[in-house]
Amino acid sequence: MKAVEELLRIIPQHPGVYQYFDAEGTLLYVGKAKNLKKRVSSYFNKTHDSARLNMLVRRIADIKYILVDTELDALLLENNLIKTHQPKYNINLKDDKTYPWLCVKNEHFPRIFSTRRIIKDGSAYFGPFASVRAMKTLLELSRQLFKTRTCNYSLTKENIEKKKFRVCLEYHIGNCLGPCEGKQSEEDYNSNIAALKDIIKGEISQVTRILREEMIQLAANLQFERANLLKEKLQVLELYQAKSTVVSPTVGRVDVFTIINEPDSAYINYLRVANGCIFQSHTIEIKKKLDETKEELLELAIIELRNRFDSDTKEVVVPIILSLENVGFMLTIPQRGDKRKLIELSEQNARGYLVDKLKHEKIVDPERHSKRILEQMKNDLRLTEHPVHVECFDNSNIQGTNPVSACVVFKNAKPSKKDYRHFNIRTVEGPNDFASMEEVIHRRYSRLLQEGEPLPQLIVIDGGKGQLGAALKSLELLGLRGKVAIIGIAKRLEELYYPGDPLPLYLDKKSETLKVIQQMRDEAHRFGITHHRNRRSKGAIQSELDDIKGVGEKSKEKLFKHFKTLSAIKQASEKDLAEIISAKQGKLVWEYFNAAIGQSR
Repeated sequence: MKAVEELLRIIPQHPGVYQYFDAEGTLLYVGKAKNLKKRVSSYFNKTHDSARLNMLVRRIADIKYILVDTELDALLLENNLIKTHQPKYNINLKDDKTYPWLCVKNEHFPRIFSTRRIIKDGSAYFGPFASVRAMKTLLELSRQLFKTRTCNYSLTKENIEKKKFRVCLEYHIGNCLGPCEGKQSEEDYNSNIAALKDIIKGEISQVTRILREEMIQLAANLQFERANLLKEKLQVLELYQAKSTVVSPTVGRVDVFTIINEPDSAYINYLRVANGCIFQSHTIEIKKKLDETKEELLELAIIELRNRFDSDTKEVVVPIILSLENVGFMLTIPQRGDKRKLIELSEQNARGYLVDKLKHEKIVDPERHSKRILEQMKNDLRLTEHPVHVECFDNSNIQGTNPVSACVVFKNAKPSKKDYRHFNIRTVEGPNDFASMEEVIHRRYSRLLQEGEPLPQLIVIDGGKGQLGAALKSLELLGLRGKVAIIGIAKRLEELYYPGDPLPLYLDKKSETLKVIQQMRDEAHRFGITHHRNRRSKGAIQSELDDIKGVGEKSKEKLFKHFKTLSAIKQASEKDLAEIISAKQGKLVWEYFNAAIGQSR
């Protein structure tokens, strides 16, 4: 049960399908969720009235899940998994006719209609549809916008030329353009069908625009009932994703493999797809022994997993070029379309597996988690030792007023707030970031040397080459250049600059090393800005009281604590002031402000 509790802490708040297994690895239950974390947690954080449900919860020893894009995708995927595995605690789904499909018939002037039976006659099928209302809306739109026919005539060229058919009522009321009498060309009709297929696949922006324009026009003409009907159709379409990445019958039977490559390990996700439906997802971790390439690791995983799952699929979809030949299947690298969507979904599951693993590691073994990040930082930043102690500096000033600098300290890749320091710039006048950085670095590390305190393994300067060069001058004066690693980070493109290197280093945007450096930079900026604001605020408020001779700092603090604002102090009587500070100081304050008022009059 402890393992389940740990899993509950890392399950993401994302649409998906969850699977419960017992201690022997038997699948007990498959469920869907709009929010996996909330749904799965609900099984364990309350007592259930159903004895069967309580029995299920007691038997759960492991939880697995598959991420999808939408709640609809989760519903359809749940349906496929239940039919494939028939878990003990799920309702037994006996046939494949749970949901209807839309069929675009393979014929002259194709009809479009709903069906629960797929016939392999070259027709195009879309679905299945979990929402019958959404499917009917698409059917209505096809007839309203594209005037598709509803008759079952055989509209061959010969039959039309022989005038075998006559237009029906649908033509006369404007629901059909009369292809049966040659009033609409087959080319024009087929172009409408092509547009309709795109809409069914999810490209509905054009349809919603047309509907919205028509709705506004009807409302302007005071035809509110018809306008409201279009509004309802718009709402259905906007809530519905016609294109499902989980179900697409054009895909057929394929295996999908993707890889997330990390420095020490690789994570390979395997999706099994049949008739466009995902019925299995599996992710494995491969520990690197040597410096294997991601191509080598992916090839190894494909062979291993296909053998393990006894797959004889003739097509394998992958994201990169591989050198596998004569292995009994064809490799496909899709650039767009349905198969590309499956690649993206597989990568999402592989990355989700990695993120969960790192979260789990952080919870159960924080020391190991820190060591792993420090090792990655050492490799990414080309350091000679682990950056256990890192310090980051940032300057703050507005038009040269009250210039300050902040130093934040990270130890084991985590903030050490008790070691934060801020500096008021003493020797620099005006907005000179370079000179300010030079002063602060010298003050910080000359003091550490004098007090015998340990030096950091890495110094991070918030700025580009200029600020980095200024910091280097101070390190050189102190004899520390080359003894402490130092880098600069430029905000615009997150460029990392090294001393003497004209070209910056760019880290992967998802790199944990870059995330730690960004966190340090942002923390230094926040810490510096807060101190800078406090200085400006204090200076602005107390400037007039500072001019009164005989009134000290403690007296000023008492006055502000009681009266809150400078305006209230000015309006106070001499007696009121004397009650807060001494009578002598109260008189000085009262005379100062009242004398000023008298002069202004």
